[in-house]
Amino acid sequence: QVQVVESGGGLVQAGGSLRLSCVASGRTFSNYAMGWFRQAPGKERECVAAIDYSGGNLYYGDSVKGRFTISRDNAKYTVYLQMNSLKPEDTAVYYCSAGRYGRASMKIDEYGYWGQGTQVTVSS
Repeated sequence: QVQVVESGGGLVQAGGSLRLSCVASGRTFSNYAMGWFRQAPGKERECVAAIDYSGGNLYYGDSVKGRFTISRDNAKYTVYLQMNSLKPEDTAVYYCSAGRYGRASMKIDEYGYWGQGTQVTVSS
């Protein structure tokens, strides 16, 4: 049974930074891609960043490029999302997800295991 647990959300002022962490257990972490998604009220869940099994291939959504950085530590079964220069429009519930495959993808159907989500609120 794969378990995904996020942490690190909170309230921050515009221009500030937050770092989200996610631990995925229950299978060999280093074999699979990981992704960070977010969902704002009334909007569809969107992928903001994805990383392949090795950390060598990274993808970002257009709205976060240059501000967010995804990384992983396979020894710790952990993936991170460093969020800088936060904007009010980044406010959402952020979800970590474990991929079905080793390749990175922005497609939601390539992810099979989800965390409970962590709220990120950016005030103006």
